[in-house]
Amino acid sequence: MDQETVRRPRWSPPRGRVVLRTAASDPMQEFLLYVPSAAAPGAPVMVSVHGLMRDATKQPVAFSKMCEERGAVMMAPIFRNDAHKDYQRLGRKGRGNRADSLLHRLLAEVASLSGADTTRIHLLGFSGGAQFAHRYAMAHPDRVARVVVAAAGWYTFPDPHERFPYGIRPTRALKGVTFDPDTFLRVPVTVLIGSLDTTTENMRNTARTVAQQGATRLDRARKWVSAMRDAATAMGLEPQVSLTEVPGIGHSFAEFCERGNLVDLVRQALFGEALVDGAPAAQPRREPVAKRPEPTAGNGR
Repeated sequence: MDQETVRRPRWSPPRGRVVLRTAASDPMQEFLLYVPSAAAPGAPVMVSVHGLMRDATKQPVAFSKMCEERGAVMMAPIFRNDAHKDYQRLGRKGRGNRADSLLHRLLAEVASLSGADTTRIHLLGFSGGAQFAHRYAMAHPDRVARVVVAAAGWYTFPDPHERFPYGIRPTRALKGVTFDPDTFLRVPVTVLIGSLDTTTENMRNTARTVAQQGATRLDRARKWVSAMRDAATAMGLEPQVSLTEVPGIGHSFAEFCERGNLVDLVRQALFGEALVDGAPAAQPRREPVAKRPEPTAGNGR
């Protein structure tokens, strides 16, 4: 049986629109799915992870046109607060269900539904979702092709002496997860942060976090990128982590899309495609207002 036959889906979801689905493995678990009109077997998969407000719709709507043009299937997991309170830190024991395990189950379902190649994903997270994204890439680097970490509140540093989630020293609260810097430092990571993302509201402000990472998201992005690059250099590896500071942007997904050219920045980072005219556009096209996608037939809703 050839590879294309293996990936051919038994049933295809509607194409060219964001749809809400209920997971086959759990009637309480939902996710958003976008399959481009001309998706082919083995299409790449982009995973987009929401922030702490858990509004998972905005990102799929904003990036659907890009995925349509790129021929990429997009999936956005919905981490419910009652089931995944600790999703930003992958779901430690006693703090809800494992978020990384849920992502693996959903990816298996996406592969079955769409025929896409979920072996190595193109991962994007914004704010709280960026916390999940970089920690997932550090814990499961073999599953990630590239990752964009946008406006994260705080980070896991490549410090073997600090216990997770501050560093990569293993914790029994995250059973089965080890962090191998020789592997995760090879994953291409793009950190995006607004130059005005300097408020300290709605973020972790413990003395320990501030001492390790700084007081603002901008400070923390700079320190984490520097630490990751230094760790790679110390191991004799070419640093794969880069930082883009977007001028005039604060901590707002809508503002990042409208004035910060977020879609093109993500396109370049995840798929290696050039920006519009080789540089961020001054006034990128306004993305459509997010609407709650309609459920699809046959998905348990």
